[in-house]
Amino acid sequence: MIPVLSPLMLDPASTLVPAAWTEATRNIALGFLIAAYPLAQFFGAPILGTLSDRYGRKKLLSASLIGTFIGYILFAVGLVTSQLWLLYFSRALDGFTGGNIGVANSAIADMSTNENRAKNFGLIGMAFGFGFIIGPALGGILANPEILPWFNSAVPFYFAALLSLLSLTLLTFWFKESLKTPSHKRVHLFLGFEHISRSFKMLNLRTAFLVVFLHALGFAFYTQFMPTFLFQKFGMNEAAIGLLFAYVGFWIALSQGLFTRIASRYLASEQILRYSIVFLGLTLFAVTLVPSTALLYLSQPFVAIF
Repeated sequence: MIPVLSPLMLDPASTLVPAAWTEATRNIALGFLIAAYPLAQFFGAPILGTLSDRYGRKKLLSASLIGTFIGYILFAVGLVTSQLWLLYFSRALDGFTGGNIGVANSAIADMSTNENRAKNFGLIGMAFGFGFIIGPALGGILANPEILPWFNSAVPFYFAALLSLLSLTLLTFWFKESLKTPSHKRVHLFLGFEHISRSFKMLNLRTAFLVVFLHALGFAFYTQFMPTFLFQKFGMNEAAIGLLFAYVGFWIALSQGLFTRIASRYLASEQILRYSIVFLGLTLFAVTLVPSTALLYLSQPFVAIF
């Protein structure tokens, strides 16, 4: 998704958006398209999590993967037929059913003991890191017709749908239900707001929640709109954007697996967090000033480390 959306929405030659739209309108439309997934996830993820406590992890993970599969297929069809509304609908559908990371975390917690809990959750982080390395690079390559004539912007989403089916198959035959004691909590559409309200009543964690929110908000600008910057300033295509993000993913994995461990030997967690957030902000600002792709690549390891 990351390397494909910006060129699709911002290229004046694209048939996906009306030719009369200005660059500003295209940017706004891109922002709303990106926001459709997390907005729907905000409502869907708490519902999926609560229902998984009642009916089991496997059923809800299966339903979520089916929704993800349908979402990717609809997105690809929307690209092929140039129906912009279908892209928004498919991202919202995938977002509402795609809150499965919470269910997966619950399943890991079900199967973990105090001795192996940190290790098991670390495997999720490792899997995410590998996905962040492989996904953008593969998406950019599959969308580039210069590599193979039949590659186009829809191919990465057909491929992602295929991966969803593969995940569903593995889940069906290999995963054993981990929920031991079901609970029947109240389910409604506004659980997300209820959780936010509850978090701000936790006086000892309120500041931490606010810091996490601001950090996530700022870093979302980088991950979601860096492709826009790369397309507009350097004229990068999908393949080039994908490879840059794969490069960033490599440094993120190396940072989490090595540099953070080294830093934790000499600094307290609070110090690491304080310094890394400040330097991350300065580094992201510096990235916007780089005049060449060579300096751009040199700056990305610092983004990943901080």
